Amino acid sequence: QVQLVESGGGSVQAGGSLRLSCASSGFTSGAYYMAWFRQAPGKEREGVAAIFIGGAGGAKTYYADSVKGRFTISQDNAKKTLWLQMNSLKPEETAMYYCAAVRWRPSFTPLIPNQYDYWGQGTQVTVSS
Repeated sequence: QVQLVESGGGSVQAGGSLRLSCASSGFTSGAYYMAWFRQAPGKEREGVAAIFIGGAGGAKTYYADSVKGRFTISQDNAKKTLWLQMNSLKPEETAMYYCAAVRWRPSFTPLIPNQYDYWGQGTQVTVSS
């Protein structure tokens, strides 16, 4: 049973930083993807960043164009924790942020939400201007 629990959300002024974490359990072996998504009220859920773990070439990261250079996704495999460091936050990035995971599968698009099997409950991020 895979479980994901996010934390680290909060309120910050524009230009500020937050670090989200996602504690995971249930992935005992094999390759898998983990990702961060966000959803603002009235908007569709969108992919923010993803990481592929367990491949022969080491971890591989993916970012939405809107966050490249400002957000960093990383994973502490020993602690089974996924991180999202968010810098230079903007008011339009106010949203509920979700952690998601899925075991490796071929022909996978990392930032598409409906491809993920497991989800956390979300953590709210509010950026004020």
